[in-house]
Amino acid sequence: MKGEGALVFIIAFIIFLVVTLAYNGLPPGNAISDAMGIDPTIQWSGYSVKTLVSAIFNGVIYGVIIWLIFTFARRKKKPKK
Repeated sequence: MKGEGALVFIIAFIIFLVVTLAYNGLPPGNAISDAMGIDPTIQWSGYSVKTLVSAIFNGVIYGVIIWLIFTFARRKKKPKK
């Protein structure tokens, strides 16, 4: 079935986005948003913009890592023809 990797990435992205919104100190997104110099007092939709940027970075970074693990594990499992 095609698209399984995309589904794995989207699920991991959403999980880490929500986790980071609940706990904004999760690395590496927190370190990246600190390095960008984002003002933590700026708010958008009830969240700090720094927290939102951290959440997006964490979702993408951890999503790619989990997608890569899934892809390599799936390739390892496939029988050779």
